[in-house]
Amino acid sequence: MTIQSIRLFGDPVLRTPAEPVKDFDKELRRLVKDLTDTMMDAPGAGLAAPQIGVGLRVFTYYVDDTLGHLVNPTLDLSEEQDEEGEEGCLSFPGLSFPTPRAIRAVAKGFDMHGEPVTIEGTDLLARCVQHETDHLDGVLFIDRMDPAQRKLAMRAIREAEWSGLAAPAVRFSPHATHGKAL
Repeated sequence: MTIQSIRLFGDPVLRTPAEPVKDFDKELRRLVKDLTDTMMDAPGAGLAAPQIGVGLRVFTYYVDDTLGHLVNPTLDLSEEQDEEGEEGCLSFPGLSFPTPRAIRAVAKGFDMHGEPVTIEGTDLLARCVQHETDHLDGVLFIDRMDPAQRKLAMRAIREAEWSGLAAPAVRFSPHATHGKAL
């Protein structure tokens, strides 16, 4: 088991778009294992490579008892209306906020061996795939919020114990995504 440190909000790697994977080799398989071990230990519903400081387009997920990963994903979102739901993130420990996401998503990419993979999902899986693909693009879930909600979220982030600012924490429900952060 190789548990990696998860980068927290404020780390520039979280705002840097990740590079496509070019080599489907032993190093990529090790990265997928590290991501999986770290995600499961956290525990989380998903984890993107930039969250452990690796600037490659790879993420893992564990939703509805299904464990998987996707390399070099492309995302196709449904035309259906967005749905707002509680969302958390391992890079924002202990915090969750209402965040709009497409109800249905299809992500296409590859597995760690270079074989094509398609993930189709609704509800939590759709939310997870969108959240993790955003990480690979340098986008954070707080960027998806309306301005008023984002302002409240930024206040809670500044007041969180892990933010480095000495202020009492405002606690939001950790029940986002059924107790798991994305």
